[in-house]
Parts: sequence; structure tokens; C-alpha cells
Amino acid sequence: MAFITPDFTAAAIALTALSIVSLVALRGWRDWIQLKREELAAGHHGPLAQEPGVPHAGSRIEIADLKERLRKLEAIAAGVDL
Repeated sequence: MAFITPDFTAAAIALTALSIVSLVALRGWRDWIQLKREELAAGHHGPLAQEPGVPHAGSRIEIADLKERLRKLEAIAAGVDL
């Protein structure tokens, strides 16, 4: 068997190692995708999902803006200069 040289052996080992690493990475990717599908199906949108009682940051800003406008309107109605 003259075709089995050290270079051929090294290439075969490298190809085998690359195949194993690729298959493991593919399995991990598929499991991660499945996890995300299950999270979406359950109504959770990732690790940053809001708690049920906590409003979204944009909503809190809008509420603060409305409160400020209300305070200004009340001050105008009371005749107070701002």
C-alpha cells in the first residue's frame, strides 16, 4: 500500500476531525433553533421578554410624557405661570 503516506494520513485525520466538528455544530444549531421555536410557541420572546406586570420602556416614556402634559394643563387651568 504505497498510497498511504504521512501526508495522506494527516489529511484523512484532518478531514475526519472537521466532519465531526461540523456535525456537532449542526446538531447544536438545530437544537438552538428548536428551542427558539418552542419559546415563540409558548409566548416567550427570548431572555429579554418583559414580565407580565412590567410595561415596555416605550410605554413608560409615553406615560411620563402624558403625565407632564397633564401637569402643565393643570397649572394653566389654575392660572400658574410655568
